[in-house]
Amino acid sequence: MPRRPARRVLMATIPWLVDVLRGAGVQVVVEGDWLNRMRPGSFDPIGVLWHHTASTSSASNPHPALGICINGRSDLAGPLCQALVDYNGVFHVISAGRCNHAGVSGGSGPIPAGDGNTLMIGWEIDYNGVDQQMTTAQYNASIAATAAVLTRLGRDSSYARGHRETSTTGKIDPSFIDLNVMRADVAAKMAGGSTAWSSIVDNMTSGRFTASANWGVSTFSTQRYGADYRYADPVAASDPAWYRFNVPATGTYRVEAWWPTNSGYNSATPYIVATTTGNRTVYVDQRATGGQWRVLGTFTVPAGDANRVAVSRWSNATGLVIADAVRLTRV
Repeated sequence: MPRRPARRVLMATIPWLVDVLRGAGVQVVVEGDWLNRMRPGSFDPIGVLWHHTASTSSASNPHPALGICINGRSDLAGPLCQALVDYNGVFHVISAGRCNHAGVSGGSGPIPAGDGNTLMIGWEIDYNGVDQQMTTAQYNASIAATAAVLTRLGRDSSYARGHRETSTTGKIDPSFIDLNVMRADVAAKMAGGSTAWSSIVDNMTSGRFTASANWGVSTFSTQRYGADYRYADPVAASDPAWYRFNVPATGTYRVEAWWPTNSGYNSATPYIVATTTGNRTVYVDQRATGGQWRVLGTFTVPAGDANRVAVSRWSNATGLVIADAVRLTRV
């Protein structure tokens, strides 16, 4: 009796990826035989997963993790993502198939628990995520790419997730990004709107937060943003804690602050916003409404990399003045 021929297993791929990205206005570099570079196993993606590489990128070294993402590591075979997003926002397309980027999904939003490498297309955004946040170019390109790919998949913006949301092993990526804002920006892009630039500076963001030695460090409140926050006694002197932002263009920005709440904190904490027409001061009650983003107002902010928001100690009220995190979003 003749033997039956071996059964051929066909692996799903997304050969449309490059065309979809370019159609969205994303700059693309194709890395070698991307159509045939993939891991064995099933691949039927329903969403997009954002990561950071943990490598330090720069204008002179825009994609330090590219080789690792293509070839893998000693403990994890490549490819490690469908595309790497370099410092300048260029998408380096690595694979049209399954990649080792997501591991086991614990489930997040509409993404079910299961094999994350089957369920999601992965962007590795090349920044270190510890003392470096993603550039505006990386963010804007990733928003445009995610919106275009989800449109191609027939999914809405809720299918865009961060690795820290789906991970079962405590991943932190992508750092310094509010993933709810990311999804809102993806939704706006899918609806035909422009990408809304947004950036967060925490008191631990290296090179972006400065304060004198008069400001202490506390982990007391579980309502803090990040690992800790800063505090100081009120005095009749400014002694501000400054938050530095690289604002991409002069325009209108929503300024929000995050602080933990405590009855012993200050009821009239001054936040100073550096606008195109000078400093504006907004007073907030840090005894209430903490542990969440609170809108300070909408202001015209100049372009450039400079101190943009400060928390001042100059308050007539009693109680500790708190400096935790600030977010700017273009509106």
